[in-house]
Amino acid sequence: MDHIKRFFDCFIPVTTCNLRCHYCYITLNGQFENKLPEFKHSPQTIGKALSKERLGGLCHFNLCGAGETLLPPETTPIIRSILEQGHYVMVVTNGMVQKRFNEILQFPKEFLARLGFKFSFHFLELKRLNALDSWFNTIKNVRESGCSISVELTPTDECVPYINEIKALCVNNLGALCHITIARDSRKKDLPILTNMPLSQYKETWDGGGGGSGFDSEMFRFKLSTFGIKRKEFCYAGLWSGCINIGTGDLSQCYSSFYSQNIFDDVNKPIKFIPIGANCLKPHCFNSHAWLTLGLIPELKAPAYAQIRNRICGDGSAWLTPEMNAFLSGKLYDSNRLLTLNEQKKINAAWKKKRVLQLISRARGKISRLFKR
Repeated sequence: MDHIKRFFDCFIPVTTCNLRCHYCYITLNGQFENKLPEFKHSPQTIGKALSKERLGGLCHFNLCGAGETLLPPETTPIIRSILEQGHYVMVVTNGMVQKRFNEILQFPKEFLARLGFKFSFHFLELKRLNALDSWFNTIKNVRESGCSISVELTPTDECVPYINEIKALCVNNLGALCHITIARDSRKKDLPILTNMPLSQYKETWDGGGGGSGFDSEMFRFKLSTFGIKRKEFCYAGLWSGCINIGTGDLSQCYSSFYSQNIFDDVNKPIKFIPIGANCLKPHCFNSHAWLTLGLIPELKAPAYAQIRNRICGDGSAWLTPEMNAFLSGKLYDSNRLLTLNEQKKINAAWKKKRVLQLISRARGKISRLFKR
């Protein structure tokens, strides 16, 4: 059985989409563009840069664009180049770019067993476009081709009147209820939940609260349990995981980072894996359903990532292939050495010093600009 060595959240630099969801963070921040991105490196170079030997073992890659991930034609050969290294890949998609699925589903069967698609269920948009039937048919074809699937709904206030319809559609077409994620309001510094409901009402509406209206989603429950909580534990992000900009090859420790490096320009250059430690720069781990379930904070009790993504259908089948389920059931600390307390203290001290210097530099910059006015 394969064991997970590292996890990489990969950014496909596309900021355009074929849907117009009102809750999209790209739309909220006014970053929507109607052009496709350029990639500095070929798929072949990207594959070499992400070899099993260079990364220390088999890894899990999550590919996601700011817009629709599968719009750039380069996405297909990039996915294949990563699979060729033996890694496991999941792709976040709205499921509307049929041409890409036609291309990808031609991959060898052994590749498809290690490939999954996270289908974002943009119900209101699909309903507006009268595209629900074709969307579910795409997911059916993907499953029948031997890939894993996971379907998640963004629980917006506007969807509440349609909950029963959504649940019926999922059971009839997917064999199980979809998972529920949590949208964040990226316009605000503390990244709160994007809802006008009180937290108790929000939780009961989507989780059920014993009322039977919820989706029984392990993703929603775990994500909600960590949302808004500042992480102060020692986190191995940067050592056991990282964020890669596929367009440039820049690797950072996490969404905010003390250290970054380019890993595509010279594929023979060793990669420096350095943990961020107890110095998280974000207000909370808003994507804890991936980072924390994989074990980046070893002492934090969390379900396996496979539990967050999988569903067992009424006929006994599963959304994840046996290969993907086994791989995502592992924890990163099972394949990596835990640092000693002394090692952790040194790392924390180094980043804390750098953080202080960064704050001083920013303060000096503000003062300088103030006197230039």
